[in-house]
Amino acid sequence: MPATVVVGLQWGDEGKAKVLDELSERADIVCRFQGGANAGHTVVVDGEKYKFHLVPCGIARPGKPCYVGNGVALDPAGLLDEVRHFEGRGIDVRHRLVVSNRAHVVMPYHKSVEALAEKALGDAKIGTTLRGIGPCYADKYSRTGFRMADLVRDGFAERAKARLADVNAIVEGVYHEKPLSFDEAVAPAIDAARELAPMVGDVAKLLNDALDAEKEVLFEGAQAMLLDIDFGTYPFVTSSNASSLGVSAGSGVAPWRIGHVVGLLKAYTTRVGEGPFPTEANDESGARLREKGAEFGTTTGRPRRCGWFDAVASRYSVRLNGVHELAISKLDVLSGEPVVKVATAYRLPDGSTTQQFPATLDDLAAVEPVYEEHEGWTEPLGSAREPGDLPVAARRYVERLTELVGVQAGLVSVGEDRGATIRWKR
Repeated sequence: MPATVVVGLQWGDEGKAKVLDELSERADIVCRFQGGANAGHTVVVDGEKYKFHLVPCGIARPGKPCYVGNGVALDPAGLLDEVRHFEGRGIDVRHRLVVSNRAHVVMPYHKSVEALAEKALGDAKIGTTLRGIGPCYADKYSRTGFRMADLVRDGFAERAKARLADVNAIVEGVYHEKPLSFDEAVAPAIDAARELAPMVGDVAKLLNDALDAEKEVLFEGAQAMLLDIDFGTYPFVTSSNASSLGVSAGSGVAPWRIGHVVGLLKAYTTRVGEGPFPTEANDESGARLREKGAEFGTTTGRPRRCGWFDAVASRYSVRLNGVHELAISKLDVLSGEPVVKVATAYRLPDGSTTQQFPATLDDLAAVEPVYEEHEGWTEPLGSAREPGDLPVAARRYVERLTELVGVQAGLVSVGEDRGATIRWKR
């Protein structure tokens, strides 16, 4: 397929980086299309970890061109730090990375305002990563934001000073805090943009030219479907379309050019931050999953809430993303669980059951998962490379998940390293 997109189908942290790394081997170009530095991806190659926030995961493949699309909320200082980090590890980034000139910029004042807003919300806080992503997208849609093309032009400082005056009116008038200075709230972004300028270009044109030349493009999503601004568990969501629905708007590539959608599901479910989570396991099993799965945020280090696989939510995500193929991650983490549960339906307060994923937080918080229980397995799975290498119970579990969500698996991950993957379809 000329264009493939990889998206998470749960609340994020499904292990997209490993799948992206696997698929990037045959792709000609890798492009990130939404989100910001609030996302974190980790690739493990020969036991060595590479952590990504804005740079696409394809940079771990030598010589692979990588693009950052216009749909990304770009923190220039954060990106520059990441570029320097990878260069320090011997990876060439500057000659392979192109950042869209239309990508909106996360200014330092966005982070300050977000922190003040979360503090003001108290117990009702959203639970953001405090990376300034929400305020950046808010400025984008209120038409007061800045794009990378603006930062690298002469005279930008004066425009930024005028915007900072508006921001400080909120800082002082709403949050009753002292005003932000230019040096702390604007200058770091300008300084970083100057160094990034040679990497700024027209990513939409480059992508369409590549597709016209029949090159293969791999689109990299951040966060996941249940955090999508339109179809996630609003308002406990991210501020962009974290689904296949966001690819075209976030890259400049027409929908008809997206030929294949790979949807990623963790073999259990996790969530970071606030919001309802029907299958959350607030017991020893949840604690075991967190410990065995190293369920701590790549970006924030926050512990993730853990629970059982939710087929209701997964079916909802599969349908809206138009998923052609599943990738299932962290199957190995379930080894040693005596019983593995799967939620096949929700029980409503009136005693009836539903297969539909609710639209409102109140309705989702009120459901009770209807579980089916599966026999667990004790064998470690890290050395499995074929479906037949798995214990019968583990193989049946994968087959049941694909049956419940209605899409076949293509990849099944059984460990964090690059090679610990089973090609499921033969």
